[in-house]
Amino acid sequence: MPTATALKKCPNLILLPVNMALYKSVSAQIHEIFHRYTDVIEALSLDEAYLDVTECERYFGSATWIAQAIRNDIFNELHLTASAGVAPLKFLAKITSDQNKPNGQCVITPDDVQNFVKNLPLAKIPGVGKVTNEKLKQLGFETCGDIQQAEKAVIYRAFGKFGQRLWDFSHGIDERAVEPYRERKSLAVENTLLHDISTLEQAEKIVADLFDKLVFRLQRNWGDTPLTEFKKLGIKLKFDDFSQTTLERTTDGFAYERFGELLQQIFTRRKERKVRLIGLSVHFPEKKVNKQLNLWE
Repeated sequence: MPTATALKKCPNLILLPVNMALYKSVSAQIHEIFHRYTDVIEALSLDEAYLDVTECERYFGSATWIAQAIRNDIFNELHLTASAGVAPLKFLAKITSDQNKPNGQCVITPDDVQNFVKNLPLAKIPGVGKVTNEKLKQLGFETCGDIQQAEKAVIYRAFGKFGQRLWDFSHGIDERAVEPYRERKSLAVENTLLHDISTLEQAEKIVADLFDKLVFRLQRNWGDTPLTEFKKLGIKLKFDDFSQTTLERTTDGFAYERFGELLQQIFTRRKERKVRLIGLSVHFPEKKVNKQLNLWE
């Protein structure tokens, strides 16, 4: 939960100071443990990563035993619990990592994929939020098995570009590889709206909430970088016809007012269309553009 939201709900909340140096130090130690088993690591944040252990020969190459060994090492050496999802596809590994929290793991073997996916609620698929899930229900889709019975054109027509990923995941298809050296140059937050909007005042309220979330994400993973250093800002609108437009500007510093100015400019492009999604983004300063494996440096 973003700090600003927490303070609104509990004005007397006592906040402890962020210790980013400690978080990064512990994250580095965890990644040292990862590297005992594989160098194919895609860090998502300080406390989450994908590991490809295909070439690991330890524990007879069993991904299940390797995951258990990694979790044991983390607990024995750092006194921290860790959860793991073991699966042949990235999106399934992500889903299963949440199955047995805290301090557990869930395994899906290649032979189990089709049965698991068939009964998987669509709400579990990464990218399916409350709004998308509600639309899926209105169309009669609640599980991946329901999507498997549908015409591909129906899914594409209803969900645009995201329909491709929805279709693939629902059929147990995910060809994305673990990317150890992928650079992350920006961070974005989005909100697909439960009801389309058409006024600037409505959009301003949504941007305010998104700004709080963006600040939370930045402080969580890049807390040692002053917010004033993030100067290249962006905003995105998606309309009810599924077309979208973006606007980026290099500003004098990261501030809600700057996003407000971008919103006023981009909102003129709406014409008569209604807005169904709003997103905010920020580009990292050049000196902070690090490879995923070096988030803790």
